[in-house]
Amino acid sequence: MILFPAIDLKAGECVRLVHGDMESATVFNTDPAAQAQAFEAEGFEYLHVVDLDGAFAGRPMNANAVDHILKAVKMPVQLGGGIRNMQTVEGWLTKGIRRVIIGTAAVKDPDFVREACRLFPGRIAVGIDAKNGRVATEGWADVSETTAGELGKRFEDAGVTAIIYTDISRDGALQGLNVEATLELADALNIPVIASGGLASIRDIERLLQPDCAKLCGAISGRALYDGRIDPSQALAMIKAARDKAHA
Repeated sequence: MILFPAIDLKAGECVRLVHGDMESATVFNTDPAAQAQAFEAEGFEYLHVVDLDGAFAGRPMNANAVDHILKAVKMPVQLGGGIRNMQTVEGWLTKGIRRVIIGTAAVKDPDFVREACRLFPGRIAVGIDAKNGRVATEGWADVSETTAGELGKRFEDAGVTAIIYTDISRDGALQGLNVEATLELADALNIPVIASGGLASIRDIERLLQPDCAKLCGAISGRALYDGRIDPSQALAMIKAARDKAHA
């Protein structure tokens, strides 16, 4: 399992939201590149970045901040938010993003996801953000009738490298991951699933290392890392120990 530290970008700053509400943004670092360097120094191996403004605008809005992050760290970076066309996909991948996360466009234009996977194999992930099991789009402003499972199944044969599943009701609220819904989605798909939304404490890490969660390929942590509720060295040591045990 990979623990992804999250950097959410709003107006060039590193923020966290509660339940996706842009008005609830708390600024944790005015220098996202420095935050990325701090995460790398703590031993994290893969960074998760979201262009929040881009998710609402439908196009990249924090490109300068992302560029600075890419220059500041050596670890791979996955990026979501405002990725709605092939030009944007290609632009980010050319700049050095390891994989892009397509969210809203996956609901509205599944053929775009399929073509992106064909052109850039292994570098396309799909973000499924759900509210009461229904997929939300446009920066979580619109909730569709499509369920998370239905959307995931559309891409079973497309070559999607991972599904990032976020329970909006938990995101930023430090209420704990919705492990049951995440496992339900993982059970229904053969695409690797990354858990997101609400990771609150070291107990969540312990839960993710239980045998039934072995099918999950990672989890994303934001506010709990910034608030100090999760000690990076402790969490990463637990994950390493579990990985070593699995490979023994």
